Amino acid sequence: MTDRKTELAANLAKVEERITAACAAAGREREEVTLIVVTKTYPASDVRILSGLGVRHVAENRDQDAAPKAAACADLPLKWHFVGQLQTNKVRSVVGYADVVQSVDRARLVTALSREAVRAEREVGCLIQVALDAGVNGRGERGGVAPDGIEELADLVGEAPGLRLDGLMTVAPLTGEYAGREQKAFQRLMDLSTDLRRTHPAATMVSAGMSADLEQAVAAGATHVRVGTAVLGVRPRLG
Repeated sequence: MTDRKTELAANLAKVEERITAACAAAGREREEVTLIVVTKTYPASDVRILSGLGVRHVAENRDQDAAPKAAACADLPLKWHFVGQLQTNKVRSVVGYADVVQSVDRARLVTALSREAVRAEREVGCLIQVALDAGVNGRGERGGVAPDGIEELADLVGEAPGLRLDGLMTVAPLTGEYAGREQKAFQRLMDLSTDLRRTHPAATMVSAGMSADLEQAVAAGATHVRVGTAVLGVRPRLG
């Protein structure tokens, strides 16, 4: 446990240095960027260590892993983010622990989230996941809605009981015009955020950037970066 704490503390310090340097290069204050540590595939014991090291935001992408982990860490002062593609049959479970769902990308999911949030007497923050690689079907390879679908979904979330529209999220696309152009992708997301805030001024959160491209996200103006590997190490392969 001590060795793992030492390892995580060192990794966190390196990520903190990267974020601080990226903020300085972009002329931003360090406080403008929130680190979310993506703890998927890692045990609750790691989450507990991270909490002790000052981490306050953690993210998961699979409910079957996240639900027991969140329950085991319910005594910790953590904000849980759900970042994976979410099936409606998992919504009741996810609403039980997630403070923010970052992967809202279709009307049916908004309806399900609202129903369960009301039932659980919780307010759940929502980010519209934007697919910058959206094809003719309006969907991206890793989920998300095409840019021209943001407004309609945002209005649905804004009107839905139990939900709060917090902003936008994207994953740097692997295909399409933004493939290999992470900063351009994140700048496009910032432009879309500016558009969204004209009608939903409280939706100020912009979640972009991961271990490999957090600097580009900070340079573009992201308010939250989602970092897993750089903090926790290379993930074990799932069987």
